[in-house]
Amino acid sequence: MEERLGIVTGGSFNSGLTVRLDPEVDTESLRIGDFVVVDGGRFMFFCLVSDIRLETSDMGVQSDPPMGKSADFVRKAITGTLTYGVVEVKPSLAVEKPSDEFVDITLKPQPARTIPMHFAVLKRATQEYLDMVFGEDDGKGSLFYVGTPLTMPDQKVPFDLEKLMERSNGIFGQSGTGKSFTTLLVLSGIIKRRVGVSLVFDMHDEYAFGKESEEKKWIQGLKNLFPTRVQVWSIDEAAASRSGRSVDRTIKIGLNQLEPEDILLLAQELNLTGTTEANIGLLRDQFKENWLKELLSMSPAELEEFAQNVGAHSGSLSALWRKLKDIQRRPYVVDEADFNQLDDLTELLDRGTHVILHFGRHSSTLDYLLVSNIVTRRVRSLYQKKVEKYEETRDKSYAPRPLMIVLEEAHKFLSPSVARQTTFGQIAREMRKYHVVLTVVDQRPSAIDKEVLSQLGTRITGKLTDENDIDAVLTGVSGRQALRGMIESLDTKRQIVIVGHAIPMPLALNTRPYDETFWAEMRETPEDKPDVNPLEEIFS
Repeated sequence: MEERLGIVTGGSFNSGLTVRLDPEVDTESLRIGDFVVVDGGRFMFFCLVSDIRLETSDMGVQSDPPMGKSADFVRKAITGTLTYGVVEVKPSLAVEKPSDEFVDITLKPQPARTIPMHFAVLKRATQEYLDMVFGEDDGKGSLFYVGTPLTMPDQKVPFDLEKLMERSNGIFGQSGTGKSFTTLLVLSGIIKRRVGVSLVFDMHDEYAFGKESEEKKWIQGLKNLFPTRVQVWSIDEAAASRSGRSVDRTIKIGLNQLEPEDILLLAQELNLTGTTEANIGLLRDQFKENWLKELLSMSPAELEEFAQNVGAHSGSLSALWRKLKDIQRRPYVVDEADFNQLDDLTELLDRGTHVILHFGRHSSTLDYLLVSNIVTRRVRSLYQKKVEKYEETRDKSYAPRPLMIVLEEAHKFLSPSVARQTTFGQIAREMRKYHVVLTVVDQRPSAIDKEVLSQLGTRITGKLTDENDIDAVLTGVSGRQALRGMIESLDTKRQIVIVGHAIPMPLALNTRPYDETFWAEMRETPEDKPDVNPLEEIFS
Protein backbone atom coordinates (compact mmCIF):
# COMPACT_ATOMS: atom_id res chain seq x y z
CA MET A 1 0.00 0.00 0.00
CA GLU A 2 1.27 3.47 -0.89
CA GLU A 3 2.31 5.56 2.11
CA ARG A 4 1.04 9.13 2.10
CA LEU A 5 3.57 11.69 3.37
CA GLY A 6 1.94 15.11 2.96
CA ILE A 7 0.54 17.71 0.55
CA VAL A 8 2.07 20.36 -1.70
CA THR A 9 1.62 23.85 -0.28
CA GLY A 10 3.79 25.91 -2.63
CA GLY A 11 6.92 26.02 -4.76
CA SER A 12 8.15 26.76 -8.25
CA PHE A 13 9.53 24.86 -11.22
CA ASN A 14 13.09 26.10 -10.70
CA SER A 15 13.37 25.85 -6.92
CA GLY A 16 11.14 22.81 -6.34
CA LEU A 17 7.98 22.07 -4.36
CA THR A 18 7.25 22.71 -0.69
CA VAL A 19 5.38 19.87 1.00
CA ARG A 20 3.81 20.00 4.48
CA LEU A 21 4.16 16.61 6.10
CA ASP A 22 1.17 14.88 7.66
CA PRO A 23 1.19 14.94 11.49
CA GLU A 24 1.91 11.21 11.79
CA VAL A 25 4.95 11.40 9.47
CA ASP A 26 8.20 11.62 11.41
CA THR A 27 10.92 13.70 9.73
CA GLU A 28 13.43 11.11 10.94
CA SER A 29 11.86 8.58 8.58
CA LEU A 30 12.96 10.67 5.59
CA ARG A 31 16.45 11.32 4.21
CA ILE A 32 17.94 13.78 1.79
CA GLY A 33 17.81 12.11 -1.64
CA ASP A 34 14.80 9.87 -0.93
CA PHE A 35 12.80 8.89 -4.02
CA VAL A 36 9.20 10.09 -3.67
CA VAL A 37 6.15 10.61 -5.89
CA VAL A 38 3.79 13.59 -6.16
CA ASP A 39 0.32 12.58 -7.37
CA GLY A 40 -0.84 15.53 -9.46
CA GLY A 41 -4.02 16.03 -11.44
CA ARG A 42 -2.78 14.76 -14.83
CA PHE A 43 0.74 13.60 -14.06
CA MET A 44 2.71 11.57 -11.57
CA PHE A 45 5.88 13.48 -10.68
CA PHE A 46 8.98 11.55 -9.60
CA CYS A 47 11.06 13.60 -7.20
CA LEU A 48 13.98 13.62 -4.79
CA VAL A 49 13.84 15.04 -1.29
CA SER A 50 16.26 17.98 -1.41
CA ASP A 51 15.70 19.50 2.03
CA ILE A 52 13.95 18.77 5.34
CA ARG A 53 13.08 21.45 7.89
CA LEU A 54 10.90 22.18 10.89
CA GLU A 55 8.27 24.93 10.87
CA THR A 56 5.81 26.45 13.34
CA SER A 57 2.63 28.49 12.94
CA ASP A 58 3.11 30.17 16.32
CA MET A 59 6.36 32.03 16.94
CA GLY A 60 5.72 31.71 20.64
CA VAL A 61 6.70 28.06 20.41
CA GLN A 62 10.20 29.12 19.37
CA SER A 63 10.53 31.84 22.00
CA ASP A 64 9.03 29.76 24.81
CA PRO A 65 9.34 26.05 23.95
CA PRO A 66 7.80 23.46 26.29
CA MET A 67 10.27 22.24 28.89
CA GLY A 68 10.28 20.13 32.00
CA LYS A 69 8.29 16.97 32.71
CA SER A 70 5.35 17.98 30.52
CA ALA A 71 7.48 18.72 27.45
CA ASP A 72 6.88 15.35 25.81
CA PHE A 73 3.11 15.57 26.31
CA VAL A 74 2.96 19.13 24.94
CA ARG A 75 5.14 18.20 21.97
CA LYS A 76 2.72 15.44 21.00
CA ALA A 77 -0.27 17.68 21.51
CA ILE A 78 0.92 20.50 19.24
CA THR A 79 2.59 18.38 16.53
CA GLY A 80 0.70 18.85 13.27
CA THR A 81 -0.99 22.05 14.41
CA LEU A 82 1.45 24.53 15.89
CA THR A 83 4.53 22.56 14.77
CA TYR A 84 4.98 20.53 11.63
CA GLY A 85 7.60 19.19 9.25
CA VAL A 86 8.28 20.43 5.73
CA VAL A 87 10.23 18.85 2.91
CA GLU A 88 11.42 20.35 -0.35
CA VAL A 89 11.16 18.04 -3.34
CA LYS A 90 12.51 18.58 -6.84
CA PRO A 91 10.54 16.93 -9.69
CA SER A 92 12.87 15.19 -12.14
CA LEU A 93 10.52 13.08 -14.26
CA ALA A 94 6.79 12.99 -14.97
CA VAL A 95 4.44 10.48 -16.56
CA GLU A 96 0.83 10.96 -17.58
CA LYS A 97 -1.53 9.14 -15.25
CA PRO A 98 -3.38 6.13 -16.66
CA SER A 99 -7.14 6.18 -16.81
CA ASP A 100 -7.57 3.27 -14.39
CA GLU A 101 -6.41 2.95 -10.80
CA PHE A 102 -3.42 0.73 -11.53
CA VAL A 103 0.14 1.81 -12.23
CA ASP A 104 0.98 1.15 -15.90
CA ILE A 105 4.67 0.25 -15.92
CA THR A 106 4.74 0.34 -19.75
CA LEU A 107 4.52 4.15 -19.65
CA LYS A 108 7.93 5.81 -19.83
CA PRO A 109 8.53 8.89 -17.70
CA GLN A 110 9.82 12.01 -19.43
CA PRO A 111 11.72 15.00 -18.00
CA ALA A 112 9.36 17.13 -15.88
CA ARG A 113 8.36 20.35 -17.64
CA THR A 114 5.58 21.49 -15.33
CA ILE A 115 4.55 21.25 -11.66
CA PRO A 116 1.38 20.08 -9.89
CA MET A 117 -1.22 22.36 -8.28
CA HIS A 118 -1.63 23.05 -4.56
CA PHE A 119 -2.54 20.12 -2.31
CA ALA A 120 -1.21 17.43 -4.62
CA VAL A 121 -0.34 14.42 -2.47
CA LEU A 122 3.25 13.36 -1.77
CA LYS A 123 3.74 9.60 -1.41
CA ARG A 124 6.65 7.33 -0.72
CA ALA A 125 7.65 5.46 -3.87
CA THR A 126 6.88 1.74 -4.16
CA GLN A 127 8.60 -0.93 -6.23
CA GLU A 128 6.06 -0.37 -9.03
CA TYR A 129 7.14 3.25 -9.36
CA LEU A 130 10.80 2.28 -9.17
CA ASP A 131 10.26 -0.22 -11.98
CA MET A 132 8.44 2.41 -14.04
CA VAL A 133 11.33 4.86 -13.75
CA PHE A 134 14.41 2.66 -13.59
CA GLY A 135 13.25 -0.59 -15.18
CA GLU A 136 13.73 -4.08 -13.82
CA ASP A 137 16.79 -6.33 -13.86
CA ASP A 138 15.65 -9.58 -15.46
CA GLY A 139 19.06 -11.19 -15.15
CA LYS A 140 19.69 -11.09 -18.91
CA GLY A 141 19.54 -7.61 -20.42
CA SER A 142 21.58 -4.46 -19.94
CA LEU A 143 19.67 -3.34 -16.82
CA PHE A 144 21.85 -4.39 -13.90
CA TYR A 145 20.77 -4.20 -10.26
CA VAL A 146 23.30 -2.04 -8.45
CA GLY A 147 21.69 -1.15 -5.13
CA THR A 148 18.68 -0.23 -3.03
CA PRO A 149 17.33 3.21 -1.98
CA LEU A 150 18.63 4.27 1.43
CA THR A 151 15.24 4.06 3.16
CA MET A 152 13.87 1.20 1.01
CA PRO A 153 16.25 -1.73 1.61
CA ASP A 154 14.02 -4.28 -0.13
CA GLN A 155 13.57 -2.34 -3.39
CA LYS A 156 16.08 -3.05 -6.17
CA VAL A 157 17.29 -0.32 -8.51
CA PRO A 158 19.25 -1.07 -11.72
CA PHE A 159 21.16 1.14 -14.10
CA ASP A 160 21.73 0.65 -17.83
CA LEU A 161 25.09 -0.96 -18.66
CA GLU A 162 24.75 -0.25 -22.38
CA LYS A 163 24.34 3.46 -21.68
CA LEU A 164 27.29 3.26 -19.31
CA MET A 165 29.39 2.00 -22.24
CA GLU A 166 28.32 4.92 -24.45
CA ARG A 167 30.17 7.68 -22.57
CA SER A 168 33.08 8.11 -20.19
CA ASN A 169 32.28 7.77 -16.49
CA GLY A 170 33.61 8.58 -13.04
CA ILE A 171 33.66 6.58 -9.78
CA PHE A 172 34.60 8.86 -6.90
CA GLY A 173 34.80 8.80 -3.12
CA GLN A 174 37.13 9.23 -0.20
CA SER A 175 39.60 6.50 0.67
CA GLY A 176 37.79 3.61 2.34
CA THR A 177 34.33 4.37 0.91
CA GLY A 178 34.32 1.32 -1.36
CA LYS A 179 35.30 2.68 -4.78
CA SER A 180 37.03 -0.59 -5.69
CA PHE A 181 34.01 -2.70 -4.70
CA THR A 182 31.70 -0.43 -6.71
CA THR A 183 34.05 -0.79 -9.69
CA LEU A 184 34.05 -4.59 -9.24
CA LEU A 185 30.23 -4.57 -9.28
CA VAL A 186 30.17 -2.54 -12.50
CA LEU A 187 32.84 -4.65 -14.23
CA SER A 188 31.15 -7.90 -13.19
CA GLY A 189 27.91 -6.70 -14.75
CA ILE A 190 29.65 -5.71 -17.99
CA ILE A 191 31.36 -9.09 -18.23
CA LYS A 192 28.31 -11.16 -17.29
CA ARG A 193 25.86 -9.31 -19.55
CA ARG A 194 28.28 -9.05 -22.52
CA VAL A 195 27.58 -5.37 -23.19
CA GLY A 196 31.21 -4.59 -24.01
CA VAL A 197 34.77 -5.31 -23.06
CA SER A 198 37.13 -3.73 -20.53
CA LEU A 199 40.82 -2.96 -20.13
CA VAL A 200 41.61 -2.44 -16.44
CA PHE A 201 44.84 -0.92 -15.12
CA ASP A 202 45.11 -2.66 -11.75
CA MET A 203 47.65 -0.49 -9.94
CA HIS A 204 46.86 -1.65 -6.40
CA ASP A 205 46.04 -5.31 -7.11
CA GLU A 206 42.33 -4.70 -6.52
CA TYR A 207 40.57 -6.39 -9.41
CA ALA A 208 42.39 -9.41 -10.83
CA PHE A 209 42.73 -11.85 -7.93
CA GLY A 210 41.08 -12.53 -4.60
CA LYS A 211 42.30 -10.71 -1.50
CA GLU A 212 41.44 -10.08 2.11
CA SER A 213 39.16 -7.12 2.78
CA GLU A 214 39.38 -4.63 5.65
CA GLU A 215 36.80 -6.77 7.46
CA LYS A 216 39.21 -9.75 7.22
CA LYS A 217 37.00 -11.55 4.71
CA TRP A 218 38.36 -13.15 1.55
CA ILE A 219 36.84 -11.63 -1.59
CA GLN A 220 36.88 -12.88 -5.17
CA GLY A 221 38.63 -11.13 -8.04
CA LEU A 222 37.40 -10.97 -11.63
CA LYS A 223 39.82 -13.71 -12.69
CA ASN A 224 38.29 -15.98 -10.03
CA LEU A 225 34.74 -15.30 -11.24
CA PHE A 226 35.43 -15.36 -14.98
CA PRO A 227 38.50 -17.58 -15.56
CA THR A 228 38.12 -17.89 -19.35
CA ARG A 229 36.66 -14.47 -20.09
CA VAL A 230 39.28 -12.46 -18.21
CA GLN A 231 42.99 -12.45 -19.02
CA VAL A 232 45.60 -11.07 -16.63
CA TRP A 233 48.71 -9.56 -18.20
CA SER A 234 51.56 -8.40 -16.00
CA ILE A 235 54.79 -6.42 -16.20
CA ASP A 236 56.05 -8.41 -13.20
CA GLU A 237 57.72 -11.64 -14.31
CA ALA A 238 57.60 -13.01 -10.75
CA ALA A 239 53.79 -12.80 -10.80
CA ALA A 240 53.59 -15.57 -13.37
CA SER A 241 55.04 -18.10 -10.89
CA ARG A 242 52.86 -17.26 -7.87
CA SER A 243 50.57 -20.11 -6.89
CA GLY A 244 46.84 -19.39 -7.18
CA ARG A 245 47.36 -16.12 -9.06
CA SER A 246 47.66 -17.25 -12.63
CA VAL A 247 49.02 -14.58 -14.96
CA ASP A 248 48.33 -15.30 -18.62
CA ARG A 249 51.20 -13.31 -20.06
CA THR A 250 54.04 -11.01 -19.03
CA ILE A 251 54.95 -8.08 -21.26
CA LYS A 252 57.94 -5.86 -21.84
CA ILE A 253 58.05 -2.16 -22.66
CA GLY A 254 60.68 -1.04 -25.17
CA LEU A 255 62.54 2.25 -25.23
CA ASN A 256 61.54 2.35 -28.88
CA GLN A 257 57.87 2.50 -27.83
CA LEU A 258 58.20 5.65 -25.72
CA GLU A 259 57.03 8.94 -27.19
CA PRO A 260 58.03 12.41 -25.95
CA GLU A 261 54.57 12.76 -24.41
CA ASP A 262 55.26 9.71 -22.23
CA ILE A 263 58.38 11.37 -20.84
CA LEU A 264 56.70 14.74 -20.28
CA LEU A 265 53.97 12.95 -18.33
CA LEU A 266 56.69 11.85 -15.89
CA ALA A 267 57.99 15.39 -15.31
CA GLN A 268 56.90 15.51 -11.69
CA GLU A 269 57.99 11.97 -10.84
CA LEU A 270 61.44 12.41 -12.42
CA ASN A 271 61.79 16.09 -11.43
CA LEU A 272 62.39 17.09 -15.04
CA THR A 273 63.23 20.71 -15.83
CA GLY A 274 61.61 23.16 -18.22
CA THR A 275 64.26 22.43 -20.88
CA THR A 276 63.20 18.79 -21.22
CA GLU A 277 60.83 19.31 -24.14
CA ALA A 278 63.39 21.33 -26.11
CA ASN A 279 66.14 18.75 -25.52
CA ILE A 280 63.89 15.90 -26.59
CA GLY A 281 63.04 17.83 -29.74
CA LEU A 282 66.73 18.12 -30.63
CA LEU A 283 67.25 14.41 -29.98
CA ARG A 284 64.30 13.47 -32.18
CA ASP A 285 65.58 15.68 -34.98
CA GLN A 286 68.85 13.76 -34.90
CA PHE A 287 67.82 10.16 -34.11
CA LYS A 288 64.10 10.00 -35.07
CA GLU A 289 62.19 7.23 -33.21
CA ASN A 290 65.42 5.87 -31.65
CA TRP A 291 66.09 9.10 -29.76
CA LEU A 292 65.71 7.64 -26.25
CA LYS A 293 67.84 4.55 -26.89
CA GLU A 294 70.58 6.68 -28.45
CA LEU A 295 70.52 9.19 -25.60
CA LEU A 296 70.83 6.54 -22.89
CA SER A 297 73.67 4.78 -24.73
CA MET A 298 75.83 7.94 -24.87
CA SER A 299 78.90 8.36 -22.70
CA PRO A 300 79.53 11.70 -20.89
CA ALA A 301 81.98 12.68 -23.63
CA GLU A 302 79.43 11.86 -26.34
CA LEU A 303 76.78 13.89 -24.50
CA GLU A 304 79.13 16.87 -24.44
CA GLU A 305 79.91 16.49 -28.15
CA PHE A 306 76.21 16.16 -29.09
CA ALA A 307 75.32 19.25 -27.06
CA GLN A 308 77.97 21.29 -28.86
CA ASN A 309 76.86 20.05 -32.29
CA VAL A 310 73.16 20.90 -31.82
CA GLY A 311 73.52 23.96 -29.62
CA ALA A 312 72.07 22.39 -26.47
CA HIS A 313 73.14 23.09 -22.91
CA SER A 314 75.37 20.20 -21.91
CA GLY A 315 74.43 20.44 -18.23
CA SER A 316 70.68 20.18 -18.84
CA LEU A 317 71.23 17.35 -21.34
CA SER A 318 73.34 15.44 -18.83
CA ALA A 319 70.69 15.96 -16.16
CA LEU A 320 68.03 14.58 -18.53
CA TRP A 321 70.29 11.56 -19.24
CA ARG A 322 70.68 10.83 -15.51
CA LYS A 323 66.96 11.08 -14.79
CA LEU A 324 65.87 8.96 -17.75
CA LYS A 325 68.29 6.25 -16.70
CA ASP A 326 65.71 5.48 -14.00
CA ILE A 327 63.36 4.31 -16.74
CA GLN A 328 66.01 2.10 -18.34
CA ARG A 329 66.67 0.41 -14.97
CA ARG A 330 63.10 -0.86 -14.71
CA PRO A 331 63.09 -4.70 -14.96
CA TYR A 332 60.32 -4.71 -17.55
CA VAL A 333 62.00 -2.13 -19.83
CA VAL A 334 64.16 -3.34 -22.75
CA ASP A 335 65.92 -1.48 -25.55
CA GLU A 336 63.46 -2.74 -28.18
CA ALA A 337 60.09 -4.43 -27.83
CA ASP A 338 57.78 -5.73 -30.51
CA PHE A 339 54.54 -3.81 -30.92
CA ASN A 340 52.88 -7.15 -31.70
CA GLN A 341 52.40 -7.90 -28.00
CA LEU A 342 50.22 -4.80 -27.63
CA ASP A 343 48.46 -5.65 -30.87
CA ASP A 344 47.72 -9.09 -29.39
CA LEU A 345 46.18 -7.40 -26.37
CA THR A 346 43.93 -5.32 -28.62
CA GLU A 347 42.97 -8.44 -30.54
CA LEU A 348 41.90 -10.11 -27.30
CA LEU A 349 39.68 -7.14 -26.48
CA ASP A 350 38.21 -7.22 -29.96
CA ARG A 351 37.29 -10.89 -29.47
CA GLY A 352 35.43 -10.15 -26.25
CA THR A 353 38.08 -11.09 -23.68
CA HIS A 354 38.56 -8.63 -20.84
CA VAL A 355 42.15 -7.77 -19.95
CA ILE A 356 43.52 -6.69 -16.57
CA LEU A 357 46.99 -5.20 -16.65
CA HIS A 358 48.64 -6.24 -13.39
CA PHE A 359 51.60 -4.30 -11.99
CA GLY A 360 52.68 -6.65 -9.23
CA ARG A 361 55.86 -5.45 -7.51
CA HIS A 362 56.24 -2.59 -9.99
CA SER A 363 53.40 -0.44 -8.68
CA SER A 364 55.05 2.91 -8.15
CA THR A 365 53.50 6.00 -9.70
CA LEU A 366 56.32 6.07 -12.24
CA ASP A 367 55.55 2.49 -13.36
CA TYR A 368 51.85 3.20 -13.53
CA LEU A 369 52.15 6.40 -15.53
CA LEU A 370 54.67 4.96 -17.94
CA VAL A 371 53.04 1.63 -18.78
CA SER A 372 49.39 2.71 -18.78
CA ASN A 373 49.94 5.58 -21.19
CA ILE A 374 51.96 3.47 -23.65
CA VAL A 375 49.49 0.57 -23.66
CA THR A 376 46.45 2.83 -23.98
CA ARG A 377 47.96 4.83 -26.83
CA ARG A 378 48.48 1.66 -28.87
CA VAL A 379 44.99 0.33 -28.09
CA ARG A 380 43.43 3.68 -28.98
CA SER A 381 45.32 3.82 -32.28
CA LEU A 382 44.24 0.32 -33.34
CA TYR A 383 40.62 0.93 -32.33
CA GLN A 384 40.57 4.15 -34.28
CA LYS A 385 41.91 2.42 -37.41
CA LYS A 386 39.35 -0.36 -37.05
CA VAL A 387 36.44 2.06 -36.80
CA GLU A 388 37.70 4.03 -39.80
CA LYS A 389 37.94 0.78 -41.76
CA TYR A 390 34.40 -0.11 -40.71
CA GLU A 391 33.10 3.28 -41.83
CA GLU A 392 34.81 2.88 -45.21
CA THR A 393 33.62 -0.68 -45.90
CA ARG A 394 30.40 -0.95 -43.86
CA ASP A 395 31.65 -4.49 -43.16
CA LYS A 396 30.39 -5.53 -39.70
CA SER A 397 33.44 -7.71 -39.15
CA TYR A 398 35.43 -4.48 -38.68
CA ALA A 399 33.05 -3.04 -36.08
CA PRO A 400 34.89 -3.13 -32.72
CA ARG A 401 33.27 -4.07 -29.45
CA PRO A 402 32.58 -1.13 -27.11
CA LEU A 403 35.66 -0.76 -24.89
CA MET A 404 35.82 0.65 -21.37
CA ILE A 405 39.27 1.56 -20.03
CA VAL A 406 39.33 1.64 -16.22
CA LEU A 407 41.90 3.98 -14.72
CA GLU A 408 42.73 4.29 -11.03
CA GLU A 409 44.47 7.38 -9.60
CA ALA A 410 43.06 9.18 -12.62
CA HIS A 411 44.14 12.65 -11.53
CA LYS A 412 47.77 11.71 -12.21
CA PHE A 413 46.90 11.41 -15.92
CA LEU A 414 44.16 14.00 -16.16
CA SER A 415 45.33 17.00 -14.14
CA PRO A 416 44.91 20.37 -15.89
CA SER A 417 48.64 20.53 -16.60
CA VAL A 418 48.89 17.20 -18.45
CA ALA A 419 45.37 16.19 -19.55
CA ARG A 420 45.88 17.45 -23.10
CA GLN A 421 49.19 15.57 -23.42
CA THR A 422 47.97 12.14 -22.30
CA THR A 423 46.16 9.49 -24.25
CA PHE A 424 43.53 9.36 -21.51
CA GLY A 425 42.66 13.02 -21.95
CA GLN A 426 42.11 12.43 -25.66
CA ILE A 427 39.92 9.40 -24.94
CA ALA A 428 37.73 11.34 -22.50
CA ARG A 429 37.23 14.15 -25.01
CA GLU A 430 37.16 12.45 -28.38
CA MET A 431 37.08 8.65 -28.43
CA ARG A 432 33.38 7.99 -27.85
CA LYS A 433 32.89 8.01 -31.62
CA TYR A 434 35.50 5.23 -31.82
CA HIS A 435 33.66 3.07 -29.25
CA VAL A 436 36.24 3.69 -26.51
CA VAL A 437 35.24 5.23 -23.17
CA LEU A 438 37.10 5.92 -19.97
CA THR A 439 36.04 5.12 -16.42
CA VAL A 440 38.10 7.14 -13.97
CA VAL A 441 38.36 5.96 -10.35
CA ASP A 442 39.66 8.63 -7.98
CA GLN A 443 39.42 10.08 -4.49
CA ARG A 444 40.39 13.62 -5.54
CA PRO A 445 38.13 14.62 -8.46
CA SER A 446 39.05 18.28 -7.92
CA ALA A 447 42.54 17.46 -9.25
CA ILE A 448 41.08 16.35 -12.62
CA ASP A 449 40.82 18.79 -15.51
CA LYS A 450 37.36 20.42 -15.64
CA GLU A 451 37.01 19.82 -19.37
CA VAL A 452 37.47 16.08 -18.77
CA LEU A 453 34.97 16.11 -15.89
CA SER A 454 32.40 17.83 -18.10
CA GLN A 455 32.60 14.90 -20.55
CA LEU A 456 31.70 12.24 -17.96
CA GLY A 457 28.30 10.81 -18.79
CA THR A 458 27.67 8.95 -15.52
CA ARG A 459 29.11 9.77 -12.10
CA ILE A 460 29.00 7.29 -9.22
CA THR A 461 30.02 9.03 -6.03
CA GLY A 462 30.66 7.80 -2.52
CA LYS A 463 31.20 9.97 0.51
CA LEU A 464 33.07 13.23 -0.13
CA THR A 465 33.57 16.04 2.37
CA ASP A 466 35.93 18.42 0.60
CA GLU A 467 33.97 21.28 -1.00
CA ASN A 468 36.23 21.38 -4.05
CA ASP A 469 35.83 17.64 -4.66
CA ILE A 470 32.03 17.85 -4.46
CA ASP A 471 32.01 20.82 -6.84
CA ALA A 472 34.21 18.88 -9.26
CA VAL A 473 31.92 15.82 -9.26
CA LEU A 474 28.91 18.04 -9.97
CA THR A 475 30.57 19.93 -12.85
CA GLY A 476 27.95 20.46 -15.56
CA VAL A 477 25.14 18.78 -13.56
CA SER A 478 21.79 20.47 -12.94
CA GLY A 479 20.23 20.54 -9.48
CA ARG A 480 23.63 20.83 -7.86
CA GLN A 481 22.42 21.99 -4.46
CA ALA A 482 20.17 18.99 -3.87
CA LEU A 483 22.86 16.59 -5.10
CA ARG A 484 25.44 18.25 -2.86
CA GLY A 485 23.24 17.52 0.16
CA MET A 486 22.85 13.90 -0.96
CA ILE A 487 26.62 13.40 -1.26
CA GLU A 488 27.39 15.08 2.05
CA SER A 489 24.80 12.95 3.90
CA LEU A 490 26.16 9.58 2.70
CA ASP A 491 27.68 7.12 5.13
CA THR A 492 31.34 6.26 4.65
CA LYS A 493 30.68 2.65 3.55
CA ARG A 494 28.63 1.17 0.70
CA GLN A 495 26.56 4.25 -0.09
CA ILE A 496 26.64 6.06 -3.41
CA VAL A 497 24.88 8.73 -5.44
CA ILE A 498 24.44 7.92 -9.13
CA VAL A 499 23.71 10.70 -11.60
CA GLY A 500 23.92 10.88 -15.37
CA HIS A 501 23.43 9.04 -18.61
CA ALA A 502 23.05 5.47 -17.31
CA ILE A 503 20.20 6.22 -14.89
CA PRO A 504 16.96 8.17 -15.57
CA MET A 505 17.28 10.42 -12.52
CA PRO A 506 19.78 10.88 -9.67
CA LEU A 507 19.44 8.51 -6.74
CA ALA A 508 21.22 7.69 -3.48
CA LEU A 509 21.70 3.96 -2.96
CA ASN A 510 23.12 1.33 -0.70
CA THR A 511 25.23 -0.73 -3.10
CA ARG A 512 24.45 -4.41 -3.33
CA PRO A 513 26.91 -6.49 -1.32
CA TYR A 514 29.94 -7.87 -3.12
CA ASP A 515 29.66 -11.22 -1.36
CA GLU A 516 29.03 -14.95 -1.80
CA THR A 517 25.48 -14.39 -3.07
CA PHE A 518 26.70 -11.96 -5.72
CA TRP A 519 29.60 -14.21 -6.73
CA ALA A 520 27.25 -17.18 -7.16
CA GLU A 521 25.05 -15.09 -9.45
CA MET A 522 27.97 -13.77 -11.49
CA ARG A 523 30.20 -16.83 -11.63
CA GLU A 524 31.05 -18.04 -15.10
CA THR A 525 28.92 -20.89 -16.45
CA PRO A 526 29.50 -23.06 -19.56
CA GLU A 527 27.17 -20.71 -21.48
CA ASP A 528 29.36 -17.73 -20.54
CA LYS A 529 32.59 -19.15 -21.91
CA PRO A 530 33.89 -17.98 -25.30
CA ASP A 531 33.49 -20.37 -28.22
CA VAL A 532 37.26 -20.64 -28.62
CA ASN A 533 40.27 -19.97 -26.47
CA PRO A 534 41.29 -16.51 -27.74
CA LEU A 535 44.94 -16.91 -26.76
CA GLU A 536 45.09 -20.24 -28.55
CA GLU A 537 43.92 -18.68 -31.81
CA ILE A 538 46.10 -15.59 -31.56
CA PHE A 539 49.35 -17.25 -30.65
CA SER A 540 48.98 -20.44 -32.69
